[in-house]
Amino acid sequence: MLDLRRDPVALTAALVDIPSESRHETRIADEIEAALREQTTGFEVVRNGDAVLARTNLGRASRVLLAGHTDTVPAADNLPSRLVDGVLHGCGASDMKSGDAVFLHLAATVADPAHDITLVMYDCEEIEASANGLGRIEREMPEWLDADVAILGEPSGGFIEAGCQGTLRVVLSAAGTRAHSARSWLGDNAIHKLGEVLARLAEYRPRSVDIDGCEYREGLSAVRIDGGIAGNVIPDAATLTVNFRFAPDRTVEQAYTHVREVFDGLDVGMELTDSAAGALPGLARPAAAALVEAAGGQVRAKYGWTDVARFAALGIPAVNYGPGDPNLAHRADERVDAEQITATTDTLRRYLIG
Repeated sequence: MLDLRRDPVALTAALVDIPSESRHETRIADEIEAALREQTTGFEVVRNGDAVLARTNLGRASRVLLAGHTDTVPAADNLPSRLVDGVLHGCGASDMKSGDAVFLHLAATVADPAHDITLVMYDCEEIEASANGLGRIEREMPEWLDADVAILGEPSGGFIEAGCQGTLRVVLSAAGTRAHSARSWLGDNAIHKLGEVLARLAEYRPRSVDIDGCEYREGLSAVRIDGGIAGNVIPDAATLTVNFRFAPDRTVEQAYTHVREVFDGLDVGMELTDSAAGALPGLARPAAAALVEAAGGQVRAKYGWTDVARFAALGIPAVNYGPGDPNLAHRADERVDAEQITATTDTLRRYLIG
């Protein structure tokens, strides 16, 4: 059985050594469930598919939710784990079994917390959103996600990464007239029309906005271009996919309006193909402000979209806070500094004890 009370670095190694590629998490869920039932006091423990949930009901004035996903991307000859010169190597070490280990260790060792605690160890985060275990819990057991602040143990380099950006994608399409390239004047080149779109993107100056002391930088970028029939044909159709990463003070609707304004007046069609709202940091809320204080004020904006947005949609301030470098996630040489695991554990212990 996993020993939740042991050093969280060793517990991280034990979790890494349990293979748990997305959709293959039954074993790790079984072991986490058994350990929580045996080694925690005052926690109600339930199972939902391959997610394991536990919570206290001590009547505290606030509730802190600790959430971590147990799945990993496919291993890349990086199992079992190995500890070398204070660095733990292995699949999922950074993303995010070290964060899971911190949360599980604290659940077993914080005897008299200042807050009620909810622990959510969920499945299938690394694959399509429709399979995400946190979404399933929201649909089937929404009362388990009630909290004053949510902390996701995603790797954040020891910083509190607050909120997250929103994202949307649009496809811009241009139409022309097909012709032989030897007689190009008889055609109308659809790819050339996208040049005006690219010029707008090159001239675009993204906005930066400060929210709760976190600077969110936006970005509008071409990410894919398609067009052309053959090497001797003037193309009659072409498309360009543009991704807008926007600050969480914009709604999806406001972000889409902004993108339409950027390309206003161009002879192209536009279709919104994908979007997800961002998450405001909410650091002014008392429970979140106490976390910032416990972390010594080490706070920065989260670039990218994470499951904190799910909590923001429920009106719950949420942050990413866990050991590990997010730039090492999913790599064959994925690793985490043992000192960072220890430091994150100590910070969250201070916070939970109050």
